[in-house]
Parts: sequence; C-alpha cells; structure tokens
Amino acid sequence: MLNASKGVQYVLIAIRTKKKNRKFIPHKEVVRINASIRAPELRVVGAEGENLGVISLKEALGIAQKAGLDLIEVSPKANPPVAKIMDYGKFQYDQQKKASEAKAKSHTTETKAVQVEVVTGEHDLTRKARQTATWLREGHRVKVELFLKGRYKYMESAFLKDKLERFILLVPEEYKIAEEVKKGPKGYTVVLERVSGKKKAQAVISDKPEEKKVETQNDEN
Repeated sequence: MLNASKGVQYVLIAIRTKKKNRKFIPHKEVVRINASIRAPELRVVGAEGENLGVISLKEALGIAQKAGLDLIEVSPKANPPVAKIMDYGKFQYDQQKKASEAKAKSHTTETKAVQVEVVTGEHDLTRKARQTATWLREGHRVKVELFLKGRYKYMESAFLKDKLERFILLVPEEYKIAEEVKKGPKGYTVVLERVSGKKKAQAVISDKPEEKKVETQNDEN
C-alpha cells in the first residue's frame, strides 16, 4: 500500500511539473471582414477616406459590395466598432508594412567593438573597416580601439593617434565622431556613429584640443 501511494504521488508531481513548463502562446487577434463582422452597427470610413457615420452592418455591406471592395473592421473595441471600406489585399499589405516599420524603429542599438594594432596589416585593416561599415549601416555605434602592448605603449601619442585616424578613414560608410579619442589602460579609443546624407565626416585627431576639427568630402568626388 505504501509503494502504491508513493507511485500516485510521483504521478501527481510529474503532472504539476509539466504544467509549469507549459509555454504561453499569445492569442492572435483576428480581423473580421464582410459577413464575419458581428456588430449590428458600425462607424464606417468610405473608400476615399470619407466619414459615412454610424450605419447598420447591412447598409455598410451593401455600400462595400457596390464598390467592389471589402468591409473591414479596423477598430473592434471602439463603441461602436470602426470599419473601413477598402480592398482586403491592400489592407494586409499596409498592415505588414506598418509592422516592418515598427520593427525597424524598435531595433536595439548596440556598441560594437573593433580592435586594431600598430602592426595590423593593410588587408586586415580593410577587412575590419568593412565590418565597421556594416555595423554602422545596421544602426550600431562602433568603438574602435588601437590596442597597445609591449614597447608600443611608450610611443609618441601623435604617432599612435595618426594610426587610429588612418584606420577610421578607411571605413566606407558615412559616420561621425560620437566620442572623441580617449586614452585608456589598453590603448586609444574613439566611438563612431552613422550619419545620414551624402557627406562623410572624417575626424582629424590632434594632441591639441583646439586643433581638432572635422573635414567633409563629397562622396561624389
């Protein structure tokens, strides 16, 4: 009897564990069109965007049918619900476009990092510059670090900053200096951000703050 009761207890524990691991799937809202609309009255927007006022479902369906279009319930929670007369295919396209735009706007901006050294070869510099351009196009900030080790830590700052500048000038994308060059425990860093337009901002890094400037050149040249 003891073993049997233990067996039952084990089964109950297994069932509870299964419930805890069950994933919640959000309900997808269904857009009602034409005869699937349930509200007896609707506030209707016409095919040209005109306000047809609050009319019966039957009357709204008749207007939509006469125009060769669909009656789409666009705001089911309004009182009364709002419906629009338009082509359902176009409605779906507009909804997908809005969703894509919203997704693009909600894109999370990160700070990517790229590291170069004084002895980094031209091929690797070009490859890393292209990667930097890709991140900038994706909307990310890029932290460029000139990593120093050994005897390179004791070289003149003007020479090292020139190395850093030579790299960022290789980046084939519009950018601006988001954070000026700084010296850290591992070397020198500068942060880039993408800018819009047809001009590419290029920072001239100098030891003297008053000599820092930004030059621009037209991409068309």
